[in-house]
Amino acid sequence: MKDIFNNRLRQVILLSLIFTLVILLATSLYAFLPGLLGGITLFILTRKFYYSLTVKRKWRKSVTAVLFILVCILLIAVPVYFSVILISPKISLLLNYQTEIAKTLEDFSNKIESITTVKLFTMDNAQSVAKAISGYIPSLVNNTVTLLTNFCMMFFFLYYFLISGLDIEKGLAKIIPLKESNIQQLAEETIVMVRANALGIPLISIIHGAVAAIGFLILGIKGWVLYSCLTAVFAFFPFVGIMVVWVPLVIYLYSTGQNYAATGLAIYSSLVTGNVDVFTRFGVLKKPAGVHPLITVFGVLLGLKLFGFMGLIFGPLLISYVILLIKIYLNEFGFFSDLSKIKPASN
Repeated sequence: MKDIFNNRLRQVILLSLIFTLVILLATSLYAFLPGLLGGITLFILTRKFYYSLTVKRKWRKSVTAVLFILVCILLIAVPVYFSVILISPKISLLLNYQTEIAKTLEDFSNKIESITTVKLFTMDNAQSVAKAISGYIPSLVNNTVTLLTNFCMMFFFLYYFLISGLDIEKGLAKIIPLKESNIQQLAEETIVMVRANALGIPLISIIHGAVAAIGFLILGIKGWVLYSCLTAVFAFFPFVGIMVVWVPLVIYLYSTGQNYAATGLAIYSSLVTGNVDVFTRFGVLKKPAGVHPLITVFGVLLGLKLFGFMGLIFGPLLISYVILLIKIYLNEFGFFSDLSKIKPASN
């Protein structure tokens, strides 16, 4: 008995030590979690094609992995580069022309006051708003360092996931305490959800940008290419994202006397561009994954808070996992089926 007790005690101490170190590592390396999730995403998207080349056609694993990484860098870096080229001049304007921004807000407030007798901005609070907007930009620039680090870490993880993918998958199958059929279901659900979000969300953004561009062109708004790109970027965030673009633009158009264009843009953005989000998000993302739209919406909001930008993909997956694990639990242990076997006591 003494030997058994000592053995159990050693197990508890060792497991406690392992658990403590895992928590310490997780909290210390949390900043790199988006890079890890990005590597997992790219691995899931490319694994099937990679295995067909390395397993069936006997391509060299390391060379093929580097080739895949180069292609992924091109597909990701080129759109990001052109987005930065388009947006950076406007960021410079926001930093250098705070007074002009405040004057624009005050002019818009005066127009609203003349119609509704309600004053939205004074020069003082308009300047405060302009400074707050401009003050946020340096923190955004500082976060770029973390973003670039995670970008590099993403491809670092992808390389080793590709090289050791089969071994990792076999190892996970051994340690997951589920039946083989449930493990297979979990894997298939993960692949479908990641593909649906990783491919569907960029598609939603492209559709938003295209629809917004049509409106900008019809209304004759200058800089329509930039505003369309911004709409596509902010469409990543459900419902309110595109308002970050068109609401300030409507304010600017009203303040500069372009009342017809401002009114037309407000109506078009509210009725057309805004509803595109409903149809695309509830349609494009629902069909391939079969996931309820509310899971997608709340998953994105949750994921952005927990995982940063990669939460767009893994937030909905996290909520889907909870629902799926409940189903697997019921299937694995038959909780309700066991309850149905209980017969009521006879009188």
